[in-house]
Amino acid sequence: MTGRSAEPLPDTGHHLHLTYRACRENITRLVTSGPSVAELPVPACPGWSVRDLVGHLVVVCRMAVEEDPGEISEPPPPPPGIPVSELVSTWAELESDLAGVLPRADWLRRRILPLDALSHELDLRSALGMPPPGRPPALADALDLAVMGFTLSLDGHGLPALRVRTPDRVWTVGEGEPAATLRGGSREVFRALTGRRTVRQIGELSWSAPSDRWLPAFTWGPFTPPTRTVEEAAPSGPAPGLHSRN
Repeated sequence: MTGRSAEPLPDTGHHLHLTYRACRENITRLVTSGPSVAELPVPACPGWSVRDLVGHLVVVCRMAVEEDPGEISEPPPPPPGIPVSELVSTWAELESDLAGVLPRADWLRRRILPLDALSHELDLRSALGMPPPGRPPALADALDLAVMGFTLSLDGHGLPALRVRTPDRVWTVGEGEPAATLRGGSREVFRALTGRRTVRQIGELSWSAPSDRWLPAFTWGPFTPPTRTVEEAAPSGPAPGLHSRN
């Protein structure tokens, strides 16, 4: 993202901590809502149960709090077999220490935390058959970081610039005049950019030109479009094959 069309969001440790805390509290309520929830599969995270998802979040939070020099976007596997009640208790204790850590953390580590937590809150809600939250506090920051990662992927693939437009913001992704515009709801664009939408679902967003040219850029970092639908998308834009203007 060049910043020509969308100024970076405020990057303060306090703000990001609050958005992260909101996700943690939501996830905690969901995973402690019944005795059998822990063993349910999470389709958006193949091979993971709900317990594994929470264990992953605890690992990532611990890496941040302990200022582990490891790459936080590629954490070790979640610990097996720990009861969810113990995991959420540990997570709450770790999260309380974030306030003192985030202000001195590098900007990427600060920004990854709410992106990771929101991604998995949405994964969890989908797995439990529950609707997503209306306007989650973490979404603006998480989407902004996802667009930055998508930009690096687009540049790495040598693809032309793209305009990404949501109801709240507009980004110019890449260098030069955008060759097309991708429109969608903030959550839908976020899920597409973070490996939760198939190639078909990505193409069903509102594109001003055929999406095929830009599809390789949707594989970046830890994210790859799934080969099977893991979550139904919200209706967005015109029907496939009908391209709106820039």
